Amino acid sequence: MDGVIDSRGHMGSRSEGHDFHQRKESAPVRPHLSARFCYGRCMVASLDALLRPRSIAVIGAARKRGSIAAEVFHNLVHVGFQGAVYPVNPKAPVVQSVRAYATVEDIPDAVDLALLVVPAAQVLETIDACGRKGVRAVVVISAGFAETGPEGAALQQALADRARSYGMRVVGPNCLGVLNAHPDVRMGATFAPNFPPFGGVAVCSQSGALGLAILDLALEVGMGISSFVSIGNRADVSAADLMAYWEDDPDTRVVLLYLENLGDPAEFLEVARRVSRKKPVAVVKSGRTEAGRR
Repeated sequence: MDGVIDSRGHMGSRSEGHDFHQRKESAPVRPHLSARFCYGRCMVASLDALLRPRSIAVIGAARKRGSIAAEVFHNLVHVGFQGAVYPVNPKAPVVQSVRAYATVEDIPDAVDLALLVVPAAQVLETIDACGRKGVRAVVVISAGFAETGPEGAALQQALADRARSYGMRVVGPNCLGVLNAHPDVRMGATFAPNFPPFGGVAVCSQSGALGLAILDLALEVGMGISSFVSIGNRADVSAADLMAYWEDDPDTRVVLLYLENLGDPAEFLEVARRVSRKKPVAVVKSGRTEAGRR
C-alpha cells in the first residue's frame, strides 16, 4: 500500500477510497514514530479552522427566522462570534441586516470555515465553490445522505471524496453544528437555541437530538463547555480526531463522547487510551437494538 499523509493529516493510500464507516486509511498503517507524530500534529492543526476560525461563511443563510438556515446564521451573530461572518444567499442582498453574497467565491476576504445549510442535491457544487475559494473546513448541517439509504450513502461518499480533493475537513453531514464557548471565539455555529457558559468540558455527540439535550442541560446546571461538535454521519471528522485535538487543548479538562458507533475501533481505542492518561474521557455508546438507538 502506498502510505501517505494527506493535506488534512489523514494517513492512507493513494488508491483506496474513503470509507466513512471505517477509517481504512488509518487502521492498517502504523508508521514510524516520527511519522506518526507528524501525522498527529498535522491532523490536530487541520481542526483549528473548524474550532477556532477567523471567518465563517453561512451558505444558505435565510432572511426570515424560523428555519434551520435562518437560526444557524442568527445564532452565530447573536452569540457574538469574534471573527467575520458572511451570509451567502443568491436571492438576497441582505440577510438579517448583514450584507450577503451570491456565492462564497464573491466574498472578498479569506474564509476559514463554511456552514452548509443547502439541499443535499446542491452540496457537491457548493463543496467545489468552497474548494476554489480556499475554505479550510466545512460543516454540512444538511440532511439527506447516508441516513436515507444507498443513494444517500453514495452522495455522502462523493462529498467526502470531493472535500478531500481540496484538502478540506468535513463535519457531518446531517449534524447540529459546532460550538466554541471561549470568550475570544464565541462561536455558536449550531441551530440549538441555547449557548452554554464557558468551561472545561469538551463534547462530541453523534446524535443531534442528544447534542441539543446536552447543551440545554449544560445551561440549566451551569456546566461550562469549552467546545462542542455534532459529528452526525461522520463523513470525515471522527470522535478519535476530536479527542486528539482536545488532548493538549488547554481549555479542555474533561472529554465527553456520545457515539452510535466507534468508526475504526483500533484507532478510537488507541487515541482514547492516550488521551485518558492526561484527562478524563467519558464515552456513552448507544445500544444496537431499536430501543437502544432511541
